[in-house]
Amino acid sequence: MVNITRRDWITRRDWIKGASAAWAIAQVGAGAIPAFAAELPHARPPKGDRHFTSTAVEALIPRIQHQITDPALATIFENCFPNTLDTTVFTGTFEGKPDTYVVTGDIDAMWLRDSSAQVWPYLPLAKQDANLRQLLEGVIRRQARMILLDPYANAFMRDTSAAPLKWAVNDQTQHHPGVAERKWEVDSLCYPIRLAHGYWRATGDTRPFDASWTQSAWTIVRTFREQQRKHGPGPYSFQRESPVPGDTLPLGGFGNPAVSNGMIFSMFRPSDDACIYPFLVPANLFAVVSLRQLATLATHAVSDLKLAAEAESLASEVERAAAQFGKTHHAKFGEIWAYEVDGYGNALMMDDADAPGLMSLPYLDSCKLDDPLYQRTRQFVLSESNPYYCRGGAGEGVGSPHEGLNMIWPMSIVYRALTSKSDQEIRQCLRTLRDTTAGTGFIHESFQKDDAANFTRPWFAWANTLFGELIVKLAADHPTLLASPLR
Repeated sequence: MVNITRRDWITRRDWIKGASAAWAIAQVGAGAIPAFAAELPHARPPKGDRHFTSTAVEALIPRIQHQITDPALATIFENCFPNTLDTTVFTGTFEGKPDTYVVTGDIDAMWLRDSSAQVWPYLPLAKQDANLRQLLEGVIRRQARMILLDPYANAFMRDTSAAPLKWAVNDQTQHHPGVAERKWEVDSLCYPIRLAHGYWRATGDTRPFDASWTQSAWTIVRTFREQQRKHGPGPYSFQRESPVPGDTLPLGGFGNPAVSNGMIFSMFRPSDDACIYPFLVPANLFAVVSLRQLATLATHAVSDLKLAAEAESLASEVERAAAQFGKTHHAKFGEIWAYEVDGYGNALMMDDADAPGLMSLPYLDSCKLDDPLYQRTRQFVLSESNPYYCRGGAGEGVGSPHEGLNMIWPMSIVYRALTSKSDQEIRQCLRTLRDTTAGTGFIHESFQKDDAANFTRPWFAWANTLFGELIVKLAADHPTLLASPLR
């Protein structure tokens, strides 16, 4: 494996299009990619260089590998499932309690969304591994402090003395010490709730849910209320001098106009790209689930019945508004979920590979897998009617405006497999994931539809552990599928 070191940060977009793609293109031809699947490197760091070792994770890896017939798939799982623990976590203490800082991989900052998703696949193992449980507790505690520092920020630095990320230094917005970037995204406040609720369900441990966490939970509810914008635009605005329109907001930094209707305004998507219409439908549906999870935690973990009532009331209001305003009619597929709406009757029909997106709704428990509305929406997402769906010689899948046209995101292929009941469809997803690592044995952010050697982000821990999560789920729910050859 070629080790690609991080250099000076330029911009997030510049970096994620960076060195690994150029290296891979120089090293291999497009026609060689399928051959890579035959023999992939065992590419975990040496044991002495790993950031954290979980006995439960280490025990699970060979057990799962023994269920996988395809050797390349088994190797990718071995590389990817522990990647977050191997390379991105920094454990310590804060005021005598566990503290865990989690970088995304190739960017030295902690995103609320990414950090939650990166450690999520380890929750089922936490009860049997005290050290892993402590690490997860540290993530929850740090996220609570981050939210209290600035609930409108999406990413944070290691400590409050650090400067923002280089591309965020001159942003026109309120600046808070320790904030890496301040793009308001509804899902940034949903993911920490999901993680906290999942941790509590998996372990029964209530130690993370102290006064600081409860205060952060109240801050989430208040921020969501502010961004319903019933009484004006609220305190958040953001502008950035950038040649990329998706990096900034119009109209003085408050975003495009929308009619307040009970949904929550989101200025940016999970991709960190600006919304066109301010009501991001999958993020609002995710918020409904997250607020109800928060109500459960408020009742059972912190005994704050007022918080529980506020969270449930807001969830019900957003749910009703999304049901009324979040749908649209497609000429071919009928009534489907829109990606974004504005309350004026305008709707954006597309999907983005990130989660929350339309395809990932059941994965995030925002709807049932067999829900007819979702199934029609999923058919739309996986069709050429979706402008960010594409297919080529290297594979097919959903991309994102974040990387432009004809770039497929492996995450979308994972979510497709996680939301499928068809062994044939899942097997096709596994083949594509196996054959598009460009010989690295890791999952990347995106790859060009005809050339998997043209990829972005060599070190993207969320995508790696998400792939591991898929394999663990298939081992439990579809063991015969993993035991069958991937032809």
